[in-house]
Amino acid sequence: QFQLAESGGGLVQPGGSLRLSCAVSGATLEHYAIAWFRQAPGKEREGVSCWRDFDGSTMYLDSVRGRFTISTDKIKNTVYLQMNNLEPEDTGVYYCAAEFQVPYGGYEDCYGTDFWGKGTLVTVSS
Repeated sequence: QFQLAESGGGLVQPGGSLRLSCAVSGATLEHYAIAWFRQAPGKEREGVSCWRDFDGSTMYLDSVRGRFTISTDKIKNTVYLQMNNLEPEDTGVYYCAAEFQVPYGGYEDCYGTDFWGKGTLVTVSS
């Protein structure tokens, strides 16, 4: 059974850093696109960053580009989101999501959402 489990959230001061982990079970990362979404209180869920296996491409939300980095460890079957220079606006529940993607599948981007994790809370506050 394909499952995603996020961890690494917490309370951090503005300017601080956190590393979120998305552990995948029930399959390897091969042929999957893994995305990070977040939802702030009272706001819609938005895509933050994503990666896909078949071409190694990554994408970032404009407001996090240069501060966040998505990476993978295929031995640990885990996708990370390194978040630096955090701002109060980064506060929210962070979710990872996954979609099976193969070459020539016509996907618009790597923000596939066939599977979801339960989320981890990130709070940026002084």
